[in-house]
Amino acid sequence: MEIPYGHTEKIKINQHAKPALATQVDAHRAVLLILPETAGAAAWKQLPYAGLLRPRFRRLQHRDRHATRLVTDLPNATHVILQTLDPQCSTFELLTAARKLAEKLREQDPTSVLLQLAGFKKPQARRLTEALTAALLASVCPMPSYKSDAEKPAALKRIEIHGLEETVGLGQVRAEITGNHLARWLSALPANELTPGVYRKFIAALARKEGWQMSFLDHEALARKQAGAFLAVAQASPVRDAGIVHLRYRPRAHAGKPRLALVGKGICFDTGGVNVKPAKYMNGMHEDMQGSAVALGTLLALSRLGFDRPVDCWLALAQNHIGSRAYKPNDVVRACNGTSIEVIHTDAEGRMVLADTLALASREKPQLMIDYATLTGACIHALSSRYSGVFSNRDALHGPLTAAGRDSGERVWPFPLDKDFDEALKSSIADIKQCTLEGEADHILATRFLNRFVADGIHWIHVDLAASNHKGGLGHIPTDTTGFGVRLTLNLLLQQRVLETPWS
Repeated sequence: MEIPYGHTEKIKINQHAKPALATQVDAHRAVLLILPETAGAAAWKQLPYAGLLRPRFRRLQHRDRHATRLVTDLPNATHVILQTLDPQCSTFELLTAARKLAEKLREQDPTSVLLQLAGFKKPQARRLTEALTAALLASVCPMPSYKSDAEKPAALKRIEIHGLEETVGLGQVRAEITGNHLARWLSALPANELTPGVYRKFIAALARKEGWQMSFLDHEALARKQAGAFLAVAQASPVRDAGIVHLRYRPRAHAGKPRLALVGKGICFDTGGVNVKPAKYMNGMHEDMQGSAVALGTLLALSRLGFDRPVDCWLALAQNHIGSRAYKPNDVVRACNGTSIEVIHTDAEGRMVLADTLALASREKPQLMIDYATLTGACIHALSSRYSGVFSNRDALHGPLTAAGRDSGERVWPFPLDKDFDEALKSSIADIKQCTLEGEADHILATRFLNRFVADGIHWIHVDLAASNHKGGLGHIPTDTTGFGVRLTLNLLLQQRVLETPWS
């Protein structure tokens, strides 16, 4: 299976301090000009063809005083989009505006784009450049298509950025887009194309290419480890292709440095099991593996950046099937850490496969462990699909998590994890119930359940991916499938530096 996850790495990006000349504009099919909302004469003078464009923009604002975008063509047929932006807007608002601009440019399908900024201070220009570049790259990432008249690949090969007083480092943007594209592509594949077995083979090929070590715990290996929670979900599958992938990224001179663990839920299709889902909620369940795709995409992005800390990535790959061998309500199974679990609802399979995966990942004793999962409808009901929910066993991490969401534009909101929620999960026959039937605060109860499988001393973050799919795209991402989490995690590690602080 070929996945074009490195598509945007081939696009050249050149940065220039001087404003673009008219002759340089003429050489492009599409041009994007960005000004502050309160742009004065000095900013306008920096724009090529200002004498032509400013009167057109004034006429537009005369008709609509709220207008912020002029779309026009120059005499030589160069397509121009002139946009005014508030430099103080939030990152999410900026990325959203950037996505809409990139979509307009994508309609032209240019081989090159000229981007001119004028009238912004250095930090503002840097922020705008990062957001606009991210959106332009995301807009040309191909996605799976099985149509007979499939859309041709985007023609974009080069981006020329003008008006920068200092060079903007775009390495993190490029890495994020590569990782996010991988996550989106995998998540959009239909379930008959991406089975656990096919997924594992793709990961193995990727691991060889990227220089990662890989091991795979199949049914027999998991049985030896007494991973009964994972195996309960997998036991109805007619093909024994489920298992847990363990990837190891080891940079040079990593000895003694804090270790990071990434964990992802990889349910390639979720029927709900014996408690079968109705059609409305079963539709789209091929994306129930997006947590694993985000973990894998994050690992790929970190590799591209040459991250200097060791990273382990654990992917729980399975399907939740219906059949005579399927696990049932009131079954009791035992996870690999010895915890006995009373099954209440077979559609709560994500927390079952994650239970054993988190327990196994804990044995490697990482300093920080982050898991990603499309886990609960309750989180979507609480936040919509615009935010994702985050939880941590360290209250001190709530601040960096919220800051990472705000700064990256992948917004998150922390939920409580108080011990008294455990009252709802008490079982008369086992150590813990898997869930309740009432559904109240299920996103919190699911996390309290998972907490039992995280070893003491490990700093743990759980991301409930409510924003994994948002109609029309989210932030700078143009597809419904968002790959939410890659950008957030890079900010958390590289800007918030959570691996370098002894959070209590």
